[in-house]
Amino acid sequence: MLKTLDLKDAVGHKLAHDITEIRPGEFKGPAFRRGHTVCEVDLCHLQRLGKNHLYVIDLAEDEIHENEAAVILATALAGDGIVWTDGPREGKISLLAGLDGLLAVDVAALAAFNMVDEVMCATLHNHTLVKEGDLVAGTRAIPLVMKRAPIERAAAIARQNGAVLRVRPLRSAKVGVTITGNEVYHGLIEDRFAPILTEKVQALGSEVVAMDFAPDDSEAIARLICSQRNRGCDLLLLSGGMSVDPDDVTRQGIRLAGADEMHYGAPALPGSMFLVAYLGDVSLLGVPACGLYHQITVLDLVLPRILAGERVGKAELAFMGHGGLCLDCDECVYPHCPFGKGSTV
Repeated sequence: MLKTLDLKDAVGHKLAHDITEIRPGEFKGPAFRRGHTVCEVDLCHLQRLGKNHLYVIDLAEDEIHENEAAVILATALAGDGIVWTDGPREGKISLLAGLDGLLAVDVAALAAFNMVDEVMCATLHNHTLVKEGDLVAGTRAIPLVMKRAPIERAAAIARQNGAVLRVRPLRSAKVGVTITGNEVYHGLIEDRFAPILTEKVQALGSEVVAMDFAPDDSEAIARLICSQRNRGCDLLLLSGGMSVDPDDVTRQGIRLAGADEMHYGAPALPGSMFLVAYLGDVSLLGVPACGLYHQITVLDLVLPRILAGERVGKAELAFMGHGGLCLDCDECVYPHCPFGKGSTV
């Protein structure tokens, strides 16, 4: 419990919490740290800070201090790839990415954690690309002193499915790219897809090891898919042929190649004609023509998740509808915008 002492009676007692000093334009920070033993010379300084009374702590067996509580909470919340470097300050701990990768947040567990009184955790959005050292979350125990039981209950919720927060590293894939379309194949127009897709792949730490061109012929497309797999490609990107015109046969080619799972269409704009398919353990992504004209599409939402080891199926695509509307801003500021931020699965 907390006990209140008149300032004149506080000499010789240890401070129960940091005391902040604010000098506008000069300084903001702790004038006195928790645990500091109050001396006679401190009294005038404390009075200038508006302190006429101070708290001392006398913890009961079932009580816990905010800093000890914060450590328990942070330990429970942090899974693989999550670290913190500074100890708790005023009951708060900042959680950082311990490696480059994709932040994974168990959104349901986070909500359940935050339903517990006197604790909180705030995070970046699920599926955010992060770099080592990036701030990804903050947690704190809200009162200075609280009962131990709610802290233990919140920690148990956080640990229930492993951890609320993780950073999943992106694998380095060997990517095969197939550009479909008679116009490009026969040299009638210059291809612009290859450099766009290559740049996106390389930005995520993977490598394009095969680049092929195919006419609007489903059997030719199927042969190239099989050829790229035989050449060691473990992720395939196909551009074009995703619309509804009679010569848009890319989907047929994917089926002929033996795809055992295929999902056509995504509730996101731009990118509604996006395709995800699987040939055994090889992921195949079909990129519609909007990828030529928009800097960011649903491909930029799905590709990092595939590289992080996730199997994106119908349910994962369906949840992209919430937040899946790009505002097509004059100056693109992605990822610092709402696009792709609504998905919880």
